Amino acid sequence: MYAAIAERDRSFVGVFYVAVKTTGIFCRPGCPARVPKRENVEFFAEPREAMLAGYRPCLRCKPLERVAETPGWVGRALALVESSPDARVTEYDLRKSGVSPERLRRWFQQNHGMTFQAYQRGSRLGQAFRKIQDGSSVIETATLSGWDSTSGFREAFQQAFGTSPSRADGPVFTVQRIESPLGPLVAVADDACLYLLEFSDRRMMQTQMKTLQSRYGCSFVPGPTSVLKETSDQLSRYFAGSLRSFDLPLDHKGTEFQEAVWRRLVQIPYGETVSYGSLAKELGRPDAQRAVGKANGDNRLAIVVPCHRVVASDGSLHGYGGGLWRKQRLLELERGQLTLL
Repeated sequence: MYAAIAERDRSFVGVFYVAVKTTGIFCRPGCPARVPKRENVEFFAEPREAMLAGYRPCLRCKPLERVAETPGWVGRALALVESSPDARVTEYDLRKSGVSPERLRRWFQQNHGMTFQAYQRGSRLGQAFRKIQDGSSVIETATLSGWDSTSGFREAFQQAFGTSPSRADGPVFTVQRIESPLGPLVAVADDACLYLLEFSDRRMMQTQMKTLQSRYGCSFVPGPTSVLKETSDQLSRYFAGSLRSFDLPLDHKGTEFQEAVWRRLVQIPYGETVSYGSLAKELGRPDAQRAVGKANGDNRLAIVVPCHRVVASDGSLHGYGGGLWRKQRLLELERGQLTLL
C-alpha cells in the first residue's frame, strides 16, 4: 500500500486511506501532497476509522467527499459480468481486460465486504433463483447459469438461500453498498420497494437483516435494481445539500406503534428537530418516551426516515444507532453548517 502512496496511484482510491502521524491528517491514495516517510504513516479502511483515531481530513484531496465514479478498471470487470450475467468471469478474463484479479478482490472486500468472485456468484444465483421461480427446471438453470454440475449448483444455492432450488418460492431482495461522506450504507430493495438503509458498521445490521428474512421470507443477493439506483442518486443529492425530501417507494412494516412513530418522523421538516417527549405527546402517549426511543432505534431506513431529527428535551443529542457523531453531522448538513459534497 505504501508503494501506491509513493507512486500516487489513484487506482487505489476507495481501497484504503492513509494517515500521517506527523501532521495529524489523513488522505486518499494519489493525494498531491508531499509523500510522507513510511514510518510516519498508518492505513485505515474507512474515513471514520481515521477520524476516530484523531486524524483530520486533508484539504487537498478531501477524503470525506464521495468519489464520483467507480474506478475504470473496476468498471471493466463489472461490464464483463453485465455482458454475460449467466457466465463465470475467470481470472484469465480479467487479466485479458487489463484488470488485476488480486487488486479487484481487495477493492471488492473493502467496498462491498465480499470478493469479486462472491459478488458474481451471488449475482448468478439471483438470476438462477428468478429463472426457477419462472418455471425453469433445476438442471436447465444450473447449466445456463454456468455451473459444471447440478450438485454444485444445488450446494451453492442451499448455502445462499437456505433452501433447495426445487423449493425456491420466496422473494429475492437485492443488497447493495452505497458510499457516503459519513461512511458506507447498506441498502436492501427489490424492483418495487426499499426495505432497509443502514450504516454498514451499525451493530443492529445483522438483526435488521434477520427481521427482514423473518417478516418477508426473503433471500439476499448482491446487485443493482432501479430502486437502489434511485436511492443512491437521491442520497447523493441529499449529501450535496440539494435534496430536502426523499421520494422513494418504501416498505416499512412494523408494529402499529412503530409505524405511527415512523410516519411522524417523515413529517419532521428538514433541518428541524423534535424531542422524544413531544413526539410521544403527539402520539397520545405522553409517558411513552422510552417506547418512542426504541421505535427510533428499530427504524430500518436511516436518513430517509429521519430518526436523526429526534433529540432530548434539552436539545442534546441522544440515542442514534449510527453513532452520535453521524447524527451531529446530519443535523449540521441540514442546517447549512456543514458541506459534505
